[in-house]
Amino acid sequence: MLLNGDCPESLKKEERVAEPPRENGLDEAEPGDETTGQEVIVIQDTGFSVKIVAPGIEPFSLQVSPQEMVQEIHQVLMDREDTCHRTCFSLHLDGNMLDHFSELRSVEGLQEGSVLRVVEEPYTVREARIHVRHVRDLLKSLDPSDAFNGVDCNSLSFLSVFTDGDLGDSGKRKKVLEMDPIDCTPPEYILPGSRERPLCPLQPQNRDWKPLQCLKVLTMSGWNPPPGNRKMHGDLMYLFVITAEDRQVSITASTRGFYLNQSTAYHFNPKPASPRFLSHSLVELLNQISPTFKKNFAVLQKKRVQRHPFERIATPFQVYSWTAPQAEHAMDCVRAEDAYTSRLGYEEHIPGQTRDWNEELQTTRELPRKNLPERLLRERAIFKVHSDFTAAATRGAMAVIDGNVMAINPSEETKMQMFIWNNIFFSLGFDVRDHYKDFGGDVAAYVAPTNDLNGVRTYNAVDVEGLYTLGTVVVDYRGYRVTAQSIIPGILERDQEQSVIYGSIDFGKTVVSHPRYLELLERTSRPLKILRHRVLNDRDEEIELCSSVECKGIIGNDGRHYILDLLRTFPPDLNFLPVPGEELPEECSRAGFPRTHRHKLCCLRQELVDAFVEHRYLLFMKLAALQLMQQKASKLENPTSLENGSSPSSESTAEDPPGPEAEREEDGSNANGLARVKELAETIAADDSTDPRSREVIRNACKAVGSISSTAFDIRFNPDIFSPGKVRFPESCQDEVRDQKQLLKDAAAFLLSCQIPGLVKDCTEHVVLPMDGATLAEVMRQRGINMRYLGKVLDLVLRSPARDQLDHVYKIGIGELITRSAKHIFKTYLQGVELSGLSAAISHFLNCFLSSYPNPVAHLPADELVSKKRNKRRKNRPPGAADNTAWAVMTPQELWKNICQEAKNYFDFSLECESVDQAVENYGLQKITLLREISLKTGIQILLKEYSFDSRHKPAFTEEDVLNIFPVVKHVNPKASDAFHFFQSGQAKVQQGFLKEGCELINEALNLFNNVYGAMHVEICACLRLLARLHYIMGDYAEALSNQQKAVLMSERVMGIEHPNTIQEYMHLALYCFASSQLSTALSLLYRARYLMLLVFGEDHPEMALLDNNIGLVLHGVMEYDLSLRFLENALAVSTKYHGPKALKVALSHHLVARVYESKAEFRSALQHEKEGYTIYKTQLGEDHEKTKESSEYLKCLTQQAVALQRTMNEIYRNGSSANIPPLKFTAPSMASVLEQLNVINGILFIPLSQKDLENLKAEVARRHQLQEASKNRDKAEEPMATESEPAGAPEDMGCQPQAAKDTSSPSLQG
Repeated sequence: MLLNGDCPESLKKEERVAEPPRENGLDEAEPGDETTGQEVIVIQDTGFSVKIVAPGIEPFSLQVSPQEMVQEIHQVLMDREDTCHRTCFSLHLDGNMLDHFSELRSVEGLQEGSVLRVVEEPYTVREARIHVRHVRDLLKSLDPSDAFNGVDCNSLSFLSVFTDGDLGDSGKRKKVLEMDPIDCTPPEYILPGSRERPLCPLQPQNRDWKPLQCLKVLTMSGWNPPPGNRKMHGDLMYLFVITAEDRQVSITASTRGFYLNQSTAYHFNPKPASPRFLSHSLVELLNQISPTFKKNFAVLQKKRVQRHPFERIATPFQVYSWTAPQAEHAMDCVRAEDAYTSRLGYEEHIPGQTRDWNEELQTTRELPRKNLPERLLRERAIFKVHSDFTAAATRGAMAVIDGNVMAINPSEETKMQMFIWNNIFFSLGFDVRDHYKDFGGDVAAYVAPTNDLNGVRTYNAVDVEGLYTLGTVVVDYRGYRVTAQSIIPGILERDQEQSVIYGSIDFGKTVVSHPRYLELLERTSRPLKILRHRVLNDRDEEIELCSSVECKGIIGNDGRHYILDLLRTFPPDLNFLPVPGEELPEECSRAGFPRTHRHKLCCLRQELVDAFVEHRYLLFMKLAALQLMQQKASKLENPTSLENGSSPSSESTAEDPPGPEAEREEDGSNANGLARVKELAETIAADDSTDPRSREVIRNACKAVGSISSTAFDIRFNPDIFSPGKVRFPESCQDEVRDQKQLLKDAAAFLLSCQIPGLVKDCTEHVVLPMDGATLAEVMRQRGINMRYLGKVLDLVLRSPARDQLDHVYKIGIGELITRSAKHIFKTYLQGVELSGLSAAISHFLNCFLSSYPNPVAHLPADELVSKKRNKRRKNRPPGAADNTAWAVMTPQELWKNICQEAKNYFDFSLECESVDQAVENYGLQKITLLREISLKTGIQILLKEYSFDSRHKPAFTEEDVLNIFPVVKHVNPKASDAFHFFQSGQAKVQQGFLKEGCELINEALNLFNNVYGAMHVEICACLRLLARLHYIMGDYAEALSNQQKAVLMSERVMGIEHPNTIQEYMHLALYCFASSQLSTALSLLYRARYLMLLVFGEDHPEMALLDNNIGLVLHGVMEYDLSLRFLENALAVSTKYHGPKALKVALSHHLVARVYESKAEFRSALQHEKEGYTIYKTQLGEDHEKTKESSEYLKCLTQQAVALQRTMNEIYRNGSSANIPPLKFTAPSMASVLEQLNVINGILFIPLSQKDLENLKAEVARRHQLQEASKNRDKAEEPMATESEPAGAPEDMGCQPQAAKDTSSPSLQG
């Protein structure tokens, strides 16, 4: 299961990689970097092959690796086309049965070439159920309904629709046909300038989805369970089947297998029919009684096995689709059974039925982590339990809101109820017992869970041994917020007052502390920048804490130290917390802060705290350097006393990479001074007998930046300062409290004066390119800017001198502001809707929000459905069963008025629009984009069809258009730390130009990521994309294609089919397709990317210029000149707008347009564009730059062609048709030249590598590939489908020479 049966090579790597992570500003040593003897053993196992003999088919051989378990071979057999219908069998070696759970290396006598026999075993009820479930899964394997319904971690992927199957294998077949004329005409709606934004192409119909019908019905019979006397004949259960030929049969599942009985729907006769067709597998039985089943099942399995494994493997967390086509609801016995049993995951496969989540979550944390294999095993276990817990908690939260769970305090009113289901504790986001009265009541109770979750995430990441947090998941569903937590053992039997031994249960009136907690939390205080501090309790005693007062410590009955209520882990945000008598710095008051927010739990983000401390560190270095320079100047005649016998060190100038806001004007002497200060700081910390002068320097610098130590730089925050609760500090700490208050004010000012301007600057320079609301939010959060600052960010964009270049950010920001405000309103709106009115209420809301129809009318549920006796049982209704119809009277005018109000109150931004049409008009938004954003934020799923938003005669939505409402889930994402370090080091190596080392490290990272996360994960996606790019640069197009195909599939499955990241992956894949001369595929991928981008944002986006340049170049290559010009000229217009008319990108754009005009022989236009480009190059780069020279050469060549053409025309005019005309030479562009331009615009620059380097690299890659082949079967236990993880046959074609010598090269990556 570990390291993929890797070779000793990875060992050398272990030692080599022990250093690189330090370069990345991660200067604390990783635990266990040293390589130990025992790792060698684990990592060295290589694979071998065994022969499998199964009844009824030819024997075949199978590659296995020694760390696999026997059950992983079971999984492979259940997935193979010819053995997939068996589930109840054992494997025998030399007549001995192998234990399911033993590792292969522990099986005696198992070696290369051993023969394993498949032996059919007798069924039990459990085995019979598993078998029926497995057959049903095989029948449904191509059916996408689970992905549309968002169940069992299925999600959608559409790549195969655009590539016609697998790129790798079919690529070879296609190349022959590629030169036939190909149809390049894009659909009308994606042409530049098209106003149409259809929704249907988002989810094109896949050919394989019209499933072949094998059976009409397969369901449990009403005669279950078998009566006693039949049980004693071996009957386990009865099934009812209607075949495709309309034959109705009853089937008995017995211990010996499946056979036909004589029962009918109304008459029970369990005697075997004649013939009874007894078969060990249900599939074999059905094959005998239904010819259609036999034919279609075989075809279905063939298709299933041909699909790319990444289309089938389950994702770690559920991804929901916001649109779905109309699907017919088919009978499905297993689905029906699952709905009525509380099956979660695979409880029937686990002895003891329900899972003790808390025990599982905490035990995985306690696993050893001394060396790499141990850490991998631990991280893998942690990740697996977290994803299972998240799935169970989501299911439970929905059950709670839908009213399917009994409360543990049923007599209290709905808001106060709490629930326990499947060993998870659920509470609602309401202010119970006025707990948050001083903090903002229900609003505070609503944000507290997400703050708490952030705290849990942070403490989990610090990962201190002995300190435990609760499994926490926050679920928003139908307007309610539900917090799901694992249960501390024993907490339910005790009162809270007795169990809390650290912290405060009443926001600081009474406070207690505990030495063991202080010791544990002390270890988190440095990474989390939390200051150990003293507060007063109700008896005026000083109590020491190392967290905020709300953070409670409870020792469970299992003896573990738990911390909970981590909602104020980070310091408060003073911009949104007015404190009487406290003045904020001038930057804040200038921006209109402090503002009163709806609740008092506003915290700074961890990213902000880190950025602030880094900023202060640079400041500290500068101050100290400055003072040292002055001292040095005054003491030039006697330098030694300062030098301390050591010369200025030449280490790097700053430990952490300077933040964007750090002033960048360090000159040489200053840099040397910085290094000197760093050395000084270290010396001072180590030894007190240094020169008092330099100690003074450090002390002054420390004081100036607010460090809590006077001998070294150390900034920490006291999270209780300005606590809205009852916290009091002892007299003796007044100075410290004063400094801490100042620090908080500085941090609040830093957010406004550095982080927000830094963000706007990065957007202006296109360092970051948000494309939709989610990516904008991400970019803000990475810089530590909370979403409540969105209005401020937009204000700054409006005032920016480069306002036009920020147009895309402004549009996205306004759209995000509107949809977030609408979401706030929608949340309270939904709380008043009963279940029977849900689709009517949601469609009414969407009509008011997006439709131009002036007065939409809500359809109330029919009267007979509304209960008359409703007032009697108000109290204990389930939370989702409100019964008022106030929602029905909402009008569009009222909703938009509320949206504008909400935007003003929450984001402090004044929207100028009274209706959706005004918003679209004033801000250039698209209704379809707003629909996507609101659906994603609220979990709505709508029918895939074309909506007429702009019709003034009928509303856009009817209640039939709302298909479902999904939960929006927030959870912890456990990380693969070792893998991530390998990945970062690999990236660093690639950026320095060491391709070979980079490629090795990233391959290793991929291995480790797969070990921890399984096959599907966002980080694996990034890994595959980089690998593809490296292979492409090394001229190995086949391998680049294969990796990039996986990256696209994974991005679609894990992030969503129209996520901005997926759009980018499509573009990369198109480039590699073009390079492999699959032109039509490349075009259809680019068209798909353009369609998605139009849907997600619209046309006017900097990234659209790149996309259109790509499309234009490919079209130019296939000689579609007029079409090509449409795209290239659009790209030119967009580039000019976003980069300014004098940018180099614009010059390149002019050149591309000129080339197409040249191919069309329109030389005047060509010359005009090339001159523009030449002028830009000349002014930006000067006369002597090679770009300028190239351009001027090209101008000459164009002029000559133009002259030649003119001569010919004159000849014709003079001599009429008898003229003797030399044939004109118009060349279609060569593929190589088009590819060269494609590489340039996609930021792939080539640096020559010698031929020998390339050969070595390829040999190395091939060797690794074979190793991976050998150990391919590792992940079968978790994902039965992961067998064909690499398309076979890649290693052979690695020897193929790259097309042009120019490409045998190494990169500088900007992607």
